Amino acid sequence: MYIRTQPKPIMAQINLKSKLRTDSCVLIVTEKFLNSADFSFPKDVSDYILNELKKEDKKTVALNYLGRYISILIVNSKSDQNALKEKVRKHAASVADSINALKEKEVVVYNQTRLAPISLAAAEGLALANYQFNRHITSTKKPVNSLQTITIVGLVKQIDVDHLNIIVNATGKARDLVNEPVNILNATDLSNAFKDMGKKAGFSVEIWNKAKIKQHKMGGLLAVNAGSVDEPTFSIMEYKPKNAKNKNPYVLVGKGVVYDTGGLSLKPTPNSMDLMKCDMAGAAAVGCAMYAIAKAKLNVHVIGLVPATDNRPGFNAFAPGDIITMMDGTTVEMLNSDAEGRMILADALHYAKRYKPELTIDLATLTGAAAAAIGSFGIVGMGNAKQKQKERLYESGFNVHERIAEFPFWDEYAELMKSDIADQKNLGGPYGGAITAGKFLEKYTDYPYYHLDIAGPAFLTGKDSYRGKGGTGYGVRLLFDFFKNL
Repeated sequence: MYIRTQPKPIMAQINLKSKLRTDSCVLIVTEKFLNSADFSFPKDVSDYILNELKKEDKKTVALNYLGRYISILIVNSKSDQNALKEKVRKHAASVADSINALKEKEVVVYNQTRLAPISLAAAEGLALANYQFNRHITSTKKPVNSLQTITIVGLVKQIDVDHLNIIVNATGKARDLVNEPVNILNATDLSNAFKDMGKKAGFSVEIWNKAKIKQHKMGGLLAVNAGSVDEPTFSIMEYKPKNAKNKNPYVLVGKGVVYDTGGLSLKPTPNSMDLMKCDMAGAAAVGCAMYAIAKAKLNVHVIGLVPATDNRPGFNAFAPGDIITMMDGTTVEMLNSDAEGRMILADALHYAKRYKPELTIDLATLTGAAAAAIGSFGIVGMGNAKQKQKERLYESGFNVHERIAEFPFWDEYAELMKSDIADQKNLGGPYGGAITAGKFLEKYTDYPYYHLDIAGPAFLTGKDSYRGKGGTGYGVRLLFDFFKNL
């Protein structure tokens, strides 16, 4: 059963103050270091910093003065703002590691550039880097980060700090969900986690059980679930404030395959099936984005849909060659049971038609082809959304450094999905695998649609700065920024 509480905060709390304490650990971001009285640095410390910065190409200085950690980062405030924010986030992540190594509880962000977003980026990097997933370690010596408080001095508004705390916490929740193994988090547990978040943030959650899924003839979801002992679920989340700016809702759809063996088209192991607890990262992103949007009381009507199941080779598992009747009544020739994510997403995308969405965005760890194409450095995107909608998504991607690489969405790719014995097949051949998956899904839409394949960055096998190791929570920050800036 999913564990909903932790003995310690998921992330450090971010605060806003006008001054720093004289003994505080401090991260100073500056174009040219100015020794302020606020720092209370002894002369030998300020002299050391100034001498170090005189060295050629020296852009960082770090020192531990009697247990007080001091870090200075020199930046060019005229450089590309998004690249600058990412540089600051990454530097802040290294500072978080140093603070925890020293067992300190607080660090102060002091920004001398006068660019408020830089302060927020530093705090974000510190907080996200402080994430830990250690709840299943029973040893009394388990590693526990000491950092508890991040204080920003001046420049930024309280509402921005409040939003940052919300999005950092939501990203941590998504990481928790992705990191949980299937014996802790099955489809029912995932839906219950969304229900718990709905109660805390103020959005409604309706959960369909297997009987109701059968009643609505969600053939794709039922086919994938046929090999499992655990029941599937379909979660319908809705946040609708009275002052919503949009007449028609935005709909988010997340792939909720809580564990993927590949079914009868069994995956090899190691290095593939071993990591497949992360195959619900799209669902986690949708549910936790809903949490952040509602918690921040953004003025936007948003609906989240998550079909959830595991994919196993047992019982009456669907077999290559099977013909599956989908929720919309069309048929699919199933040629590979490891192309299961598109089967469950298709039913959810068809269900979304009833809302007449302004835009529907799905997030899914859908294809190895996407990861092979661009690695873990961004998201593969494609769809028939309006150009202005796409541009807003791309802008948010650059804002939070969860960048979208748009792939072509030509109709020729849909030709590769044609079947001789059904309306289409679930596999398109050896080429353009990420795109043919997207074209498969498009057939279940009649509204502006955009598909985000997060297979590359959703789960990392090695530490990557503030994204950490394991579940990254990719997509949560992207969606929140998108809706906040509408």
